[in-house]
Amino acid sequence: MVAFSEADCAHMARALQLATRGQYSAHPNPMVGCVIVKEGRSVGEGWHERAGEPHAEINALAAAGDNAKGATAYVTLEPCAHHGKTRPCVEALIASGIGKVVVAMADPFDQVAGRGIDALHAAGIAVDTGLMAASAESLNEGFICRVTHGRPFVRLKVAASIDGAIAMKSGESQWITAPEAREDVQRLRARSGAVMTGIGTVFADDPSLNVRTSGLNTGGLQPLRVVLDSRLRMPVTARMLALPGATLVCCSGDHDISPLQDAGAEVLSCVAKGRTVDVGAVLNELARRDINDVLVEAGPAVSGFMLQEEFVDELVIYQAPHIMGSETSRMFRTSSWSALADRKPLEIRDVRRIGSDTRITARVQY
Repeated sequence: MVAFSEADCAHMARALQLATRGQYSAHPNPMVGCVIVKEGRSVGEGWHERAGEPHAEINALAAAGDNAKGATAYVTLEPCAHHGKTRPCVEALIASGIGKVVVAMADPFDQVAGRGIDALHAAGIAVDTGLMAASAESLNEGFICRVTHGRPFVRLKVAASIDGAIAMKSGESQWITAPEAREDVQRLRARSGAVMTGIGTVFADDPSLNVRTSGLNTGGLQPLRVVLDSRLRMPVTARMLALPGATLVCCSGDHDISPLQDAGAEVLSCVAKGRTVDVGAVLNELARRDINDVLVEAGPAVSGFMLQEEFVDELVIYQAPHIMGSETSRMFRTSSWSALADRKPLEIRDVRRIGSDTRITARVQY
């Protein structure tokens, strides 16, 4: 096992920090950062800004220039070895005369999957792997989920009072959380390739489901809006259809789709699972469309169904410091859970204040 130095850790930490700059604009590609170091000093830095543009290594090599010869490159993900929208990064590293490459984690994408590391070895370049691998994996868990499991990483967001209410029984719900929490949700949307909801939420709230914060470096990207609508009742007047970005309406069975298509939506007929759209099939389709992360913003029926079917990887709960009482709707509707043994334990990953509210991030333990 390689013994990494304190300096190695500092340089890789910087590369990971750089990688996060692409969190709103790089998808569907992974976030990658690179730092080139010579004689203990950083001579070039780069990160992958957006799909189709130069990767992190290319940007760092351009910054380093001739200083790259004999230097060490710290990169958060194995250099690509295939021709996609850009040339393989491994070729550029070899041509630069780089002396050593330290890689946080291998790339699980089947067109890379160790080929980049092998090419570096074949060129006589020393390669060390595994430095801060857990942090690198966490950074790109959506990408890893898609390429290894064939489905996106699913994050379910809920806004609730401290006693677990998401709306009054009348349907009134705006606003439970404070502006700071709602702003934070914009960042969750910007990180996601798709935002999913159900037709019930469309009827109740007519949501936009778009990124409305101009301060984020999204490069103009909007998440794909996905509506689960088994009977295709989506109104052509829905607000989201008039907004920039694409909307995918998922139904089952045969319907006249032309009105929605004329309104700007794409309609996808999926197999049914009972009385609902087969959400598993929808997620598989989103993976085929290179969606890494799906943010679910839905009512208790869809949210509960996805928990029951074990589609949810992470919960993000914004909890407001007030009590809404008994005449309310709760977070999840889970009709198949009738005994205490049915409960699903959570692994709390993070708890922090967002304005006056509390954000709880947790993994569901199935």
